[in-house]
Amino acid sequence: MVIPELYRDPNFVVLDKPAGLKVHPGPGGGPSVEDCFALLSRRSTGPWLAHRLDADTAGCLVIALRKAALIAAQGAFAAGRVQKTYWAVVAGRPATARGTIALPLRKVSTGQSWHIEPHACGEPARTDWHILGSAPGISLLELHPHTGRTHQIRVHCAALGCPILGDPRYGGPPGALHLLARAIALPLVPPVHALAAVPAHMQQAVAACLTGD
Repeated sequence: MVIPELYRDPNFVVLDKPAGLKVHPGPGGGPSVEDCFALLSRRSTGPWLAHRLDADTAGCLVIALRKAALIAAQGAFAAGRVQKTYWAVVAGRPATARGTIALPLRKVSTGQSWHIEPHACGEPARTDWHILGSAPGISLLELHPHTGRTHQIRVHCAALGCPILGDPRYGGPPGALHLLARAIALPLVPPVHALAAVPAHMQQAVAACLTGD
């Protein structure tokens, strides 16, 4: 399996992860990003995932090729210095053109399943957002998460009253998840930056929102 590269230097590769591909093998098996690691580097150790994306989220995924680079990236993520940009096509339209959601989140397990919910005792989570455009019944949001909680953007969009298309887990209509890790920038030396194109399953909705159709 070959995954397109958006950026490469001696320390990092940024992959354009397809929607539906897990980043690492799960209990159910199946293909994952880690299957292509042997193609990314011939070093005796690594590569390593610098962070993670949900299986159904497409876009920028940072892979460290050296252990020192992994540690540097993890430090930047932990300190909140990594600039992450997401695009999401959501149902409806928020009441304002932009805003910030500061809503703590916690994981809730029910039998063999789990989900994330807002809760005062949860971990702090903050996301800035603004509307890029709208079409009848849908809107395109650009979101900048300042924290990296599991399902943060999905739950925060639902809390706006605008769940993401393809996210029935959090109140959205069924189908492919319309969530893209659009861009990422790590303030390292040299800086790491990448921009992902809109995947095929989102193109029609994104174009409609940007043109107002």
